[in-house]
Amino acid sequence: MITRRDFYCWGTNLLGGLITLGLAVPGVGYLLDPLLRGRPRAGGYRPVTRLGELPEGVPRVFAVIEAREDAWVTYPQEPVGSAWLVRQPEGAAVPVVAYTAECPHLGCAVSLAEGGRGFLCPCHQSRFDLQGRPLNAVPPRGMDRLDVQLSDDSDPVVLVRFQRFRTASQEKIPRV
Repeated sequence: MITRRDFYCWGTNLLGGLITLGLAVPGVGYLLDPLLRGRPRAGGYRPVTRLGELPEGVPRVFAVIEAREDAWVTYPQEPVGSAWLVRQPEGAAVPVVAYTAECPHLGCAVSLAEGGRGFLCPCHQSRFDLQGRPLNAVPPRGMDRLDVQLSDDSDPVVLVRFQRFRTASQEKIPRV
């Protein structure tokens, strides 16, 4: 037979267990949320400019803007890098070519060379032509080309799939 004291002990333990479970479920959910949400889709295409704003054969640099997200924090839209866009002549297989503005030598910002006929990295004098090919022996490879898509508008939006690549390597290896 169960005594009144045993009944109160069991009732207290049951009530304490329910309260503990009630507090543990949200805590475990908080800790597992990043895993249950999955990884954010990396490598999506970002709008950069409109095709009508790019003069043919003239390289222009544009900031790539996106909202970043880590485990629990979503950051506002901010520049994550920049890309050089070069509009190709009418009838070319690809209407716009995009290069990352990061030098493959050591990651410095690549700028336009004098006269606009190529690119120059001011850190160690890496030089590239408008097709991104190296013009001297300083860079280990040519400029890293980015994927480009155009929207279906009358004045299409140029969309760039921005990513960074490992520097000081002869191979184009994406950084994660």
